[in-house]
Amino acid sequence: MTWRALLAIAYRDLGRNRRRTVLTILAVALGLAILMMLNGLIAGVMNEALTNSIRLRTGHVQLRAPAYDESKMSLAPADLIGNLDEVLSLATSRSEVKTATPVLWAAAILTTREETLSLQLAGIDPTSAFYDPVRQAMVAGQFLSPDDRSGILIGQSLAGTVGAAVGSKINLAVANADGQLDEGPFTVRGLFHTGILSYDEGTVLMPLDKAQAFARTGRRASAVVLLLRDQKDSPRVASALHSANIEALDWQDLNAIFVQTMQSSMSFYVILDLIVMLVVAVVIANTLLMAVFERLREIGILSALGMRSRQILQMFLLEAGLLGLAGIGVGLVLGALGVAYLGLVGIPIGAAAATARNVALTSVMRARFVPGTFAWLAAGTLLVSLLGALYPARFAARLEPAEALRQL
Repeated sequence: MTWRALLAIAYRDLGRNRRRTVLTILAVALGLAILMMLNGLIAGVMNEALTNSIRLRTGHVQLRAPAYDESKMSLAPADLIGNLDEVLSLATSRSEVKTATPVLWAAAILTTREETLSLQLAGIDPTSAFYDPVRQAMVAGQFLSPDDRSGILIGQSLAGTVGAAVGSKINLAVANADGQLDEGPFTVRGLFHTGILSYDEGTVLMPLDKAQAFARTGRRASAVVLLLRDQKDSPRVASALHSANIEALDWQDLNAIFVQTMQSSMSFYVILDLIVMLVVAVVIANTLLMAVFERLREIGILSALGMRSRQILQMFLLEAGLLGLAGIGVGLVLGALGVAYLGLVGIPIGAAAATARNVALTSVMRARFVPGTFAWLAAGTLLVSLLGALYPARFAARLEPAEALRQL
């Protein structure tokens, strides 16, 4: 019997119990759609967090003093870049570099009449294009100017927490380069809202010159942050700028904890994928097993007429393949619609994101299309559909004609 004849029989048999066939196709489709939405959401969160972190914090490459420890935000001269102009000139001489800007980080304590909070003070070059996202995120007041000696920028959410507004006076204290505690009053020049809660609630920006004077670091900086024209050039640029006096780290090194955490958690998501696919396999197996018991006489007659066991096996596998392909087709449509919805509307996570201090998450998780992953999920769904059909197909293929006819 030819493949065309087997396919015609398989297609005809699926039409005998249309309700069961439709429900099976829907089960496969929903399984694939759920997997697409889950994996699209994971990919969207990872991509968004990395993009936000690179654009607002780490850049593509950072140049630091070899002794600098980011977790301590040390202001000791030995831990900072001293030859700042030379390092900036070296960085901007590379054609791959789009923007290079110095930054001074310090652990600070913000105090008002109502609140005392610990946060990160960042001394920045207000003219640098690196801070365009913050400049575009201004919701009140104005951005900093390089010669401002008393102004700061804070996030709108932080302002709400401490009861501040544009023009408010805020006290900041830092342990300076000499190890002494310095405190001074500053005026809020403006409020920004990037949507990244960990940044909006935990960062205070002031002009670099003022930050250097306040922290008594002289012309030193914690790092020089580079944005490249192409992210793929990061390892090569970091390797070229690395020297005995300068440590160069690319975005993967700078976001290593987040990347490793997400890679570790991917094993959990793979298990979820496998569980959903297992459910699909069970549904297919149940559908075909019921079909086998309903068609025992037909199988016996086909066997008596000379149809081989291998062909009976192939017939049921074709039925599983048709069910799988139909379910995949519907699932791709439903999944694409679901991913598009999650990409536009997203899932609000609200205050939960505020606890993720080391992750640049917004208050809404959004999905993104990852065609390669979706293709693998579709292929996996088809594979488990065929694997789920093996037991009923082998059961039908091994039936003796006399035994099959006697059971009816």
